Amino acid sequence: MNHNTPLSPRPLSHLSEVHRRVLTTAQLRAHGVPAAEVNEQCRPDGPWQQLLPGVVLLHSGPPTGEERLHAVLVYAARERTAGVPVQPGAEGPHRPTYTETMVTGLAALTLHGFTSAPELASLKQIDVLVPRMRRLRSTGCAHIVRTAALPTPQQVKGVPVAPVPRALADAVAELSDANAVRGLLTEAVRGGHCEPAAVVRELNNAKLLSRPHVVDAVDSLLAEGRAIAEDRLYRMVSEHGLPDPVWNVDLRLPGGPHLGGLDAYWPEQAVAVELDTRAPRQDEDALWSEYARKREHLERLGITVVHITPKKLRDAMEQQAAVVRTALMASADRDPAAYVVVLPR
Repeated sequence: MNHNTPLSPRPLSHLSEVHRRVLTTAQLRAHGVPAAEVNEQCRPDGPWQQLLPGVVLLHSGPPTGEERLHAVLVYAARERTAGVPVQPGAEGPHRPTYTETMVTGLAALTLHGFTSAPELASLKQIDVLVPRMRRLRSTGCAHIVRTAALPTPQQVKGVPVAPVPRALADAVAELSDANAVRGLLTEAVRGGHCEPAAVVRELNNAKLLSRPHVVDAVDSLLAEGRAIAEDRLYRMVSEHGLPDPVWNVDLRLPGGPHLGGLDAYWPEQAVAVELDTRAPRQDEDALWSEYARKREHLERLGITVVHITPKKLRDAMEQQAAVVRTALMASADRDPAAYVVVLPR
């Protein structure tokens, strides 16, 4: 048999091109190719090659990045699908279901469109996320990453991919280059892929915030994220016709204590906006307690405090503008606020 001979009894015409080239030995058996024949075809000078244990590439020569990607997913999922023949789909090419597995790390970031992540073909290994209890080992280009709880994958080009924050954490875990780490984290925020808090949460869960080069990158990330959130807040006021506030101010009682900083304040209506840019790190509880104390103190003085997260500003700016507008309109029905001194921050 040569590599151009159709496999029987089930033809492969219903499979998309890459899935016709990357098959498990179980799938080949279902197509009528016994193990002995697979071994013969995968001999050193043969037309096929074994990319990973139980995974065969049906051509000679270097595999493409897409072929390696699917080979890793097939390898990680094969325990769950072994012996199940691939059936033609009712609509279009059949795409296999990669059960309890997804691409993560740098390969996932590449699929998400990160320009600072390498191309698939240049990656020495492809990280694949699986449940902790799976009996799998890293081998060849497949690097197994275990987790107690799988996130919900996103489908990118028919491939299950870890969400950006989780993929970032798995990529950073393997990187020692401070510039590479900073570049990936910065692109995540500037490119609108996710909010800084989600990234820091995953880095914290992965216990990566003890590494100095990661901490430095996170500090830059938080500063970047805050600047973007402040810019969106300016746009919200301008684009949704809100009256101009005073920006970035400190409030103080006359001759009394400092009350705290605010991102925007409308003195006539005694309405304040505070951006909630907390990052989930070890001091989150203490920081949240400080936020809560400040808010309670201001509200006892008759000042309405509107908390807005960067994510809400990004995803629902119009809704947040409506919340602020409502607070400004409601000020006419409230008792006058205590007099406070407004100072530039």
